Amino acid sequence: MSRGKPYSPEFRKEAAREVVEKSRPMATVARELGVIPQTLGNWVRAYRAERGADGTVLSVADRARVKELERENRELREKVAFLEKAAAFFAQNRR
Repeated sequence: MSRGKPYSPEFRKEAAREVVEKSRPMATVARELGVIPQTLGNWVRAYRAERGADGTVLSVADRARVKELERENRELREKVAFLEKAAAFFAQNRR
């Protein structure tokens, strides 16, 4: 089973840059370049992951720290959501 034609890292980077830096619609760029939109989406995700909010390239340590902070943020959001539900439940039972 063929996985499609391989694209160079430069091609992927340029395609992702069109979407991220020029704010072009992913579907339009994918159609123009002849790639599947999901594939371009993967490239865009990788492009954003290796850069910070200001567009600078992050070091491996910085990327690991960002990933850890994102995990911690996700866990804290889940805890807050649980506590909000618990508070609403107990407030309802006090009436």
